[in-house]
Amino acid sequence: MRKTILTGDRPTGPLHLGHYVGSLQSRVDLQHEYATYVLIADLQALTDHAEQPELVRRNVLEVALDYLAVGIDPTVATIVVQSGVPELAELTVYYLNLVTVARLGRNPTVKDEMRQKGFDADVPAGFLVYPVSQAADITAFKADVVPVGEDQLPMIEQTVEIVRRFNRLYSPVLVEPQPLLSEAPLIPGADGRKMSKSLDNYVGVRDEPDEIREKVRTFITDPQKIRLGDPGRPEICPIFALHKLFSAPDRVRWIDENCRSGALGCVENKMNLADRIIEYYEPFRERRANLDATPGIVDEVLAEGAAKVQPVVEETMKAVRHAMNLA
Repeated sequence: MRKTILTGDRPTGPLHLGHYVGSLQSRVDLQHEYATYVLIADLQALTDHAEQPELVRRNVLEVALDYLAVGIDPTVATIVVQSGVPELAELTVYYLNLVTVARLGRNPTVKDEMRQKGFDADVPAGFLVYPVSQAADITAFKADVVPVGEDQLPMIEQTVEIVRRFNRLYSPVLVEPQPLLSEAPLIPGADGRKMSKSLDNYVGVRDEPDEIREKVRTFITDPQKIRLGDPGRPEICPIFALHKLFSAPDRVRWIDENCRSGALGCVENKMNLADRIIEYYEPFRERRANLDATPGIVDEVLAEGAAKVQPVVEETMKAVRHAMNLA
């Protein structure tokens, strides 16, 4: 039997280039190698968007359309919305008794996200414990493998700790997941930091051409390259990092040489990158437009996904409840 893989996103905003290069492309390939579940984690999105449930719901539909447009095949992979599987919330409550507040506070991924969002003592309790919700997702679907970047490894470590404690305390019924590290490079945003919705430094995969050009124009470059003729250092420039992903190798070499010599100006370089990104995502935008014109397709895909996961989750919950003497 094929191993099971779980991947997904929190629907907190548009998917961006970092998502596409870092995970969406690989999901399209992995769906043919693994039994694949793709989770739209709307309950986790509410942990810091509780006052905007209508936005989260709208994003659920938009993200599902993006999945279909990039090539995730619902006849091969299962796309499911987290809130459509109530057992995941039940399992989260059980797991909360197996982890301390101090341990949750030490999770470096959560600490970084709290710092980015400006949380301090006022952090929502749901946000602090969302790694426990992730552990419930992973184990409910019996995922053997979870694709992550290095910055997400602490989430898998926390899941493994919960699984081991549960299996030791009650009965060895939970599958211990393994991380599948992404080989994709870190995708820089407009400010040079990792591209992120929360930092508002991203280029969205469904942005219109004019919007892409405007966003790329705002990207920082080498601070020592102020005007045409100044020699540049492409190795520290986010624009050059993105050219390596979206431009042909010979073009990348030309940019490297002419940036270093000062012959290539930053504005020209940015606009050339914007053109490459627009060209790259043209097929995606066409597929997305066709899907938008197909009423009911998302509701149908998500309903089928919920029905397909129910037997798997029910089997997990039956074993969990029995192990805990709850049924």
